[in-house]
Amino acid sequence: MHRVEHLMGMPVSVAVRGDADLDPVFDWLRWVDATFSTYRADSAISRGDHRDPLVREVLARCEELRERTGGAFDGDPMGLVKGWAVERAAAMIAPEAYVNAGGDVRVKGRWRVGIQHPLERGKVAAVIELADAGVATSGTYERGAHIRGAAEDVLSVTIVGPDLGTADAYATAAFVLGPDWTATLDGYEAMTILADGSVLETPGFAHLRIP
Repeated sequence: MHRVEHLMGMPVSVAVRGDADLDPVFDWLRWVDATFSTYRADSAISRGDHRDPLVREVLARCEELRERTGGAFDGDPMGLVKGWAVERAAAMIAPEAYVNAGGDVRVKGRWRVGIQHPLERGKVAAVIELADAGVATSGTYERGAHIRGAAEDVLSVTIVGPDLGTADAYATAAFVLGPDWTATLDGYEAMTILADGSVLETPGFAHLRIP
């Protein structure tokens, strides 16, 4: 089963091995968009309304990640919400699912995931095999220079780990802090593509590659 909708300003696709009721998944993602979108004047975030426990959860997690990355992840909820929302969406589907929101992917079960090449649209930079994990990529090739302080020699950073929201924030921070920082991450692996075409990988990431 496969379903695609345009949500949170991007295509969101869900693939499931077998049958599943996907309406609750997309209802959840629509709620996230309505609650957290900074482009909607009526959203809780735009109105500064932090009464909802999930809004407070996201804001608290943003602050934790800001501190953990020394401010390289600036704590903007929109930098976390996509991965956080997809992580929860995947948890709603059993037993095997693949959720892709604008290139950030969370899988349940074992799946192969292609990582977008930073310079050539339609080409993958790598194919990896994941089991019950998330993969997030940050770079300037999709939206231009949207990351403040980004290193000029880095084209993209991909982070793989057990929690997609954390991986998403780490990918943003790593784009600023560079590959030396990704080597220090506990439980998360990284691939960094530099402007000269060289590819730097943590040892664990190299083991995920499909030849």
